[in-house]
Amino acid sequence: MTALFLKRLALHTIRTETSCLRCSGEHVVRRTAPARLSIIASTPRLSCLVQAKAFCTVEGRQDERKKKRKSETVFSNVGRKISERVIRVLDEQGSDLGSMHRADVIKLLDQRDLRLVRRNSSADPPEYQLLTGLQIHEERLRLREREKATPKAGPTQVKELTFSSNIGPHDLDTKSKQIQQWIEKKYQVQITIKKGKNVQEPENKMEELFNQILQTMPGMATFLARPHTIKGGRAAVCVLRCLSKKEENEYRRTQETQKGDVLSKESGPHGKSEVLQP
Repeated sequence: MTALFLKRLALHTIRTETSCLRCSGEHVVRRTAPARLSIIASTPRLSCLVQAKAFCTVEGRQDERKKKRKSETVFSNVGRKISERVIRVLDEQGSDLGSMHRADVIKLLDQRDLRLVRRNSSADPPEYQLLTGLQIHEERLRLREREKATPKAGPTQVKELTFSSNIGPHDLDTKSKQIQQWIEKKYQVQITIKKGKNVQEPENKMEELFNQILQTMPGMATFLARPHTIKGGRAAVCVLRCLSKKEENEYRRTQETQKGDVLSKESGPHGKSEVLQP
């Protein structure tokens, strides 16, 4: 009997512990479930923060690269900050000294009191040149003058001018000077000449006016659009443009050739002038 009682007591104890474990399990689940939900709910906020930080980092790197590219294009002294281990070096006169280790280049700078300027960073190895401070200053001035002389890319501006064919000589001279100023500024000039009313004039009067204006700017301008009539012959229009560098050089060579021919004719076949002396 005692053994049976102990066996029942043991079974009752096991059942009680199992029910308690179930209850405690439900209790843990119920208590921990909100915590899991809160973690899941806060996850998007953390991911957004991480993405924003990464995006800002990429922008910062891009800005640094742009600044580095701008600094490389500037003609300036590199000093001792040579990023490459081996570089190709040119001396002050442009002679090739061959490839050198950066430590040897720094020693050479100290010995000869020179500056180091980057010439071609895309070469292999990169190309640098030794220069004096005066040479760097002169090169900067030369580059600045070249930038000023180089026309900026963009649409060409067109100036328009209209007047009558019975214009007076003084007014025509004023118009020609205005057109010349525009041509010097690299503008295109559209000229429209209207036929005068109740005036008997030759048919080619307007074309002669165009040629007369162009002759006031020798070696500067030419026709972009040759003169042609509009409005049933009641007006004529043309467009002038400035000469290109190639056209300017050809014009100068032509003028020099013509001067040489004139001098040769004046000197005669025996080197004596054929011009009658008073």
